[in-house]
Amino acid sequence: MASTSSSIVFDDIFTIDAIDKDGKKFDRVSRLYARSKNYDMDLTLDYNIELFPVSNGDTFAMALASSLSRDGGAPTADGEEDKDRDVWRPDGKGRRGLEEDYDYVMYGKVYKFDTGSSDVVTAYASFGGLLLSITGSYRHLTNVVLGDPVYVLLRK
Repeated sequence: MASTSSSIVFDDIFTIDAIDKDGKKFDRVSRLYARSKNYDMDLTLDYNIELFPVSNGDTFAMALASSLSRDGGAPTADGEEDKDRDVWRPDGKGRRGLEEDYDYVMYGKVYKFDTGSSDVVTAYASFGGLLLSITGSYRHLTNVVLGDPVYVLLRK
């Protein structure tokens, strides 16, 4: 997992088990089902197939982050948080954040937590209608907070 000074709240490597197993519903969006290697987490994720083409059996790294800032959104020397820290600029003159290390990034909100049997929980997030659910031990999702904004970052 990520260090305490990082804005990454969860990261792992996933292997895709299936894509669109309930049938394809949209032209440019698919739903993947994957299992993590390190933490035995189950992931369901909607994604744009043109921007992030993957196939069944592929592996990818996924991170959930509270900010794109590399330093975790730490306050500046005067104690104030830098309001322009996460500003993305099309001219490339903005600060270089975590998005530079990944192939596909979405911004959304954690909208629900389900507690299952014993220590198993499911966190749900929506990224403008594209959905994510991740299920596994609550120990690995302790930094994912209900109602907080979240970035999902994917890399092949």
